[in-house]
Parts: sequence; structure tokens; C-alpha cells
Amino acid sequence: MQRTPAQKKAKELAKYLRSERPDYHYLKSVFRELRQELDIEVPHAPKRLPSIPTEDELQRFYEVVWKCRHFKDMILIKTLFYTGIRVSELVSLRLVDVDLSRCQIRVNRGKGDKDRLVPFPLAFRELLGLHMQQMQAISATYLFESSRRHKYSDRGVRKMLERYAHAAGITRSMSALRYVACHQPQGSGHGMRNLYIRITLVPLVVGVGTLHLRLSISRDIHEHKGLREK
Repeated sequence: MQRTPAQKKAKELAKYLRSERPDYHYLKSVFRELRQELDIEVPHAPKRLPSIPTEDELQRFYEVVWKCRHFKDMILIKTLFYTGIRVSELVSLRLVDVDLSRCQIRVNRGKGDKDRLVPFPLAFRELLGLHMQQMQAISATYLFESSRRHKYSDRGVRKMLERYAHAAGITRSMSALRYVACHQPQGSGHGMRNLYIRITLVPLVVGVGTLHLRLSISRDIHEHKGLREK
């Protein structure tokens, strides 16, 4: 049986519905009932588990990042790791979205067009605050902007993560970094604690950020050990 083209059928239906001045929610309800009348099932895309980096891969990845001594890249990656937000959400963060006093970041219109607040460790506040001061000095609007005052793009951040991953000999995508932050098991001897210790063994940034980064990472280790002992 030949079907009527969708556009033509839509125009036919519009003749019946236009006089009722339907809105989005009404049409959504109508077509939901129509699907039930026609016994049409809504197809669901299969869900796949993310390919999460191993502890060894994380250590190699961070070692490459620290050796590159790119301060802004370090802050960006630590923000992804500490908050577990998506890359698409990170590139839209504005400076006003960061509340240093409460150690939380407001994510506007995230997945599902929803707003939410995400916390970050107290130990990260000083380092993030230093980065924010540098961005405010150039009158930036977003938390991460290029030298041309354009906010980072989703594609650009993913390419940056892939570049570091390639340098570390990692073939899997490092965009799954957020799952490490979200699903890191508590009380285990793997992951965060070992990763913090590894960070202190590699070269850190030079110049104005050196002392702050050393103090911040040292505090990370101290506070994390304290939490593990409680």
C-alpha cells in the first residue's frame, strides 16, 4: 500500500485541527493517543555502556597533560574530572555560573534542557579561582575562552582531549572522562587517590600558576586521605 507523503498528510490534519488552536502539549497528547489506537510502539535506541578509561590509561593521560604545562588545559580537564559535567555543558559555562564560596557550578540548560547545580572539591577552589582571575582580567564572559575571546567549542575540546590521549598512546575516547568522576567507587584503593599521588611526581606549570598548583594538588591528596580514613 502506498502511503501519503508526510507533508501532505500533515496539511490534511491541519485543516481539522487549526480551528481548535492546538498547542504543543495538546498535539503531543493527540498523537500519543493516536499511536495507541494504531498499536504503534515507540522505538527506543539501544543504550550502550561508555568505554571508561582504565587507571593505567588515566595516569598516562594526566602525565602527558602535566608535562605539556598548559595551565588552561589543566584547569579544563580537572573541571571535567571533578564535576562530571558533559563537554557540551562545560563549553557553555560562564564565569557568573561559578560560585567559589559554595564550591558549586550552575549548569544551565543541560541534558533535557534542565538546570542543575554540581559541586566541586574545596581543594579545587583556589586553583579554579586563579583561572577565573585570569579570565576576568581579559573581560571574558565564559569560563573557557580562546585568545580571540571566543568560547571553546564542543568539537575543539574533544579534539584537545584526543590530542593528549594520542600522545599518551590511548586509543579510546577520553570524552568518557566524566564517567570516571561520576562512577569512581568509594572506599577502593584505585583511581582518585593513586591518581593524585601520580600527579605530584610529574612537572607542573611554570610562572604564576606554579605555587598555586603545587599547593592545590597537595591539599587534594591531604583532604582525600582524610575522607578515606573517616
